[in-house]
Amino acid sequence: MSHPIRLYMSMSLDGFIAGPDDRPGQELGRGGGRLFDWLDDRESDGPSGQVYREALATGALISGRRTFELARRWQGDHHDGVLILVLTHHADDGDEPPGHARFVTDVDECARLARAAAGDRPVMVHGAGAAQALLRAGQLDEMEIHLVPVLLGGGRRLFDHLGGERTELELVRRLDDRGVTHLRYRVLRTGEAA
Repeated sequence: MSHPIRLYMSMSLDGFIAGPDDRPGQELGRGGGRLFDWLDDRESDGPSGQVYREALATGALISGRRTFELARRWQGDHHDGVLILVLTHHADDGDEPPGHARFVTDVDECARLARAAAGDRPVMVHGAGAAQALLRAGQLDEMEIHLVPVLLGGGRRLFDHLGGERTELELVRRLDDRGVTHLRYRVLRTGEAA
């Protein structure tokens, strides 16, 4: 798959992507910053540097609304001026997102626009809500999980609302680094064998 829609998410071993009480001013929740310690190595030639460079080489971004707001709307530019599509249930009249961002309410339309904007590059996905919506719609192709060896014990889970459907995944890459294991999974479609 040359240009997948790919989730990039740091996660604790117990499945949390943010600690308890994530909110403006405490965007990662209590203790959630620990999930991003691996970014200290983002300029390295090692696995974390490789994964970080790959993320910044994506051609479009799909974000959930909550993630977009907690990130202060990235001031309209996540990286390199790529299109930011914010998957939301509704957009208020007059609420124009800044810069390269725009609101989209239909999951399939969001995926179509992102693929078109990305061209031959992957599409990055941020946020649990967006990931779950894309997965339910059959539009999420891959997941890059930055698994951090910590138990947060509470907070926001990555996969809380999948509707009880089983989803098979195929591990296609594993990169171990100091304090993190980068796992890339391909989402298998119905009837597809690993």
